[in-house]
Amino acid sequence: MTSRDEAVARTPRRSPRGVLPPRPRCLGVMVLISTSDNEQFSVDRDVAERSLLIKQLIEDIGESDQAIPLPNVSSSVLTKVLEYCSHHRNDPLSVADEPDEIRRRATDISEWDARFIQVDQEMLFEIILAANYLDIKSLLDIGCKTVANMIKGKQPEEIRKLFNIQNDFTPEEEAQIRRENEWAEDR
Repeated sequence: MTSRDEAVARTPRRSPRGVLPPRPRCLGVMVLISTSDNEQFSVDRDVAERSLLIKQLIEDIGESDQAIPLPNVSSSVLTKVLEYCSHHRNDPLSVADEPDEIRRRATDISEWDARFIQVDQEMLFEIILAANYLDIKSLLDIGCKTVANMIKGKQPEEIRKLFNIQNDFTPEEEAQIRRENEWAEDR
């Protein structure tokens, strides 16, 4: 690297809003990621780029010695997400223009994915939130399908018990809601 290149590399990047944060590290094929609890993970770039958010960040701001901050993801959740991404690293990425209908039709969850997503409820919902934040459509679909399967065929009281939801409707309000939604009841 020439002295000019070094000077450019040390010069803070600017945007219309001020100084930009340092660029994330993408040296070679590794990416450094920092979680909300300040743990850092060195991850293969192809695994990290299963997340469209991380892929876009890398494309937009390039290489750096700084970690990519993920303030909405804890280290325990990122560990699970990275396990999923590592397993699916060679799968084709979901195309943004892919109709939701095609994704919805694939209601089956593969055997590996079904074992992977067998976690406690809190972790399941944290994985869903992380998949949404990180823009990993296939993981989001698996998490949501798992929750849908958990409530399929259950009565509202059973669902409330399953998810520890308090019923705050009066009996009159509940009766009115049932009348308004009779069309949705299984008969």
